Amino acid sequence: MDSITKAIVAHVTVIGWIVALVVNQGENKDEFASFYIRQMLGLIILAIVLSVVPIVNIFGWILAVVLWIMSLLGAAEGTLKPTPLLGEHFQTWFSSL
Repeated sequence: MDSITKAIVAHVTVIGWIVALVVNQGENKDEFASFYIRQMLGLIILAIVLSVVPIVNIFGWILAVVLWIMSLLGAAEGTLKPTPLLGEHFQTWFSSL
């Protein structure tokens, strides 16, 4: 699986994220795919947190979907574009992936 495919698969449900994480291990580890695996982990956690807070529930999901689309477009284009607001933090927080 090439790096762009791994990055796109990471965007397709949590199962896709797990598949991309497993495939992107050892000698097959690719920095481009790792970048988007970290981005998606952050977006998954953000979506869960925003869905728990009652006041921002709907708006939080809308924000999470918009950020997900922006991240998916960056992966499909083959460019390293961090998601707005927290993308750089995701790279730092999840640097071990």
